[in-house]
Amino acid sequence: MIDPLLAIGLLVACFVAYNIGGATTGPAFGPAVGAGVLPKAAAGGLMSVFFFLGAFSIGRNVVDTLGDDLVHDTAVFTLEASILVLFFIGGALLIGNLTGAPSSTSMTAVGAIAGLALARGVLDFAVIGEILAWWIISPVIGFWMAVMIGRYFYDDLDRIIAIEQSEGPLVKIDREATVPRPVPGEQTSRRELLGTAVVVGIGCLMAFSSGASNIANAIAPLVGSSAIAMNPGIVLGSAAVAVGAFTIARRTMETLGNDITDLPLTAAIIVAVLSSGIVIALSAIGIPASFVIIATVCIVGLGWGRSTDRIPIRDAVRGTTSPQVSVGALSEDAGAPTVGQPAIDGEAPDRRNRHTDDAEAPPATSDLFDPETTVRVIVMQNVVPIVATAGSYLTFLVI
Repeated sequence: MIDPLLAIGLLVACFVAYNIGGATTGPAFGPAVGAGVLPKAAAGGLMSVFFFLGAFSIGRNVVDTLGDDLVHDTAVFTLEASILVLFFIGGALLIGNLTGAPSSTSMTAVGAIAGLALARGVLDFAVIGEILAWWIISPVIGFWMAVMIGRYFYDDLDRIIAIEQSEGPLVKIDREATVPRPVPGEQTSRRELLGTAVVVGIGCLMAFSSGASNIANAIAPLVGSSAIAMNPGIVLGSAAVAVGAFTIARRTMETLGNDITDLPLTAAIIVAVLSSGIVIALSAIGIPASFVIIATVCIVGLGWGRSTDRIPIRDAVRGTTSPQVSVGALSEDAGAPTVGQPAIDGEAPDRRNRHTDDAEAPPATSDLFDPETTVRVIVMQNVVPIVATAGSYLTFLVI
């Protein structure tokens, strides 16, 4: 007969894991879904498999770290306290998922545990300070790199890896063979198939990374309190993540794949490479990576960079594109001519065609970058961890 209090704890842990599946599937497979190379059901299946592999292989180490490093005394993780911490994590994540804005499970979980530790006076400020510093730096790095790629490198990369997405199915099942097997669609090119495999493969890598870092957010308090063993906790949490990936994650994939910015396949590959690279680098140095926020800012940065007047990097380096600097910038003559302005006598230069005769105009900002959706996502990604942290701290301060 299972202890009723433990049963409640397991249900709350499953609730947290369910919301983790909803929050992390979007960043991992949103670019592929938005580019139209992967249906949402397939994304949910791949997320479930690779999340479990990451959780079972590496995630156990993160469970131990989250339960030990943030607090000076693990005795604070009683079963009752663990249930309350998980409640704040799951409740805060649910708020973000219901709004369609994927929230950082790492930030939310660390915030809830830090609230408990702070209220009990056992928080390790050196550890939390290092984590917070990287949470600030990593999105800035991701955004800056994405903007630079969008503005200076995107056109060249697009020519190299651009794939014309054909009509009809990407693959089909050959039922005439002795053993039915998948084959490329009638209009699918080898290059399109390879590009699709790359972007889906990177999504699988991000799902693996998510399992490695996020399974602890659902089960670490219960494992730390010895209420449940490691392996059963990983299996239970991964199963609940799979349910979230097939259900509530559909909205977050839509937000990151379509609502913020229009993602052609080239852009999807760039976003996936950037965000997964930063997440892996942070995980390698032991920082619980917030890849939800990193992927989001990479999508926003790339859309922002592409919506500007793009300059090929070779032209910027060679100086063939001269800046327009006012000669009277330091004087009172506001109407002074500008250096680098080819037509001072009234004929305005065509900035769209200054690189090549057939250069395309920059995409409209409204087509690539939706400020309203972006603000909603960024706000919710900060509100959700704050809700979990404040709720946990105030509760344990009073109780």
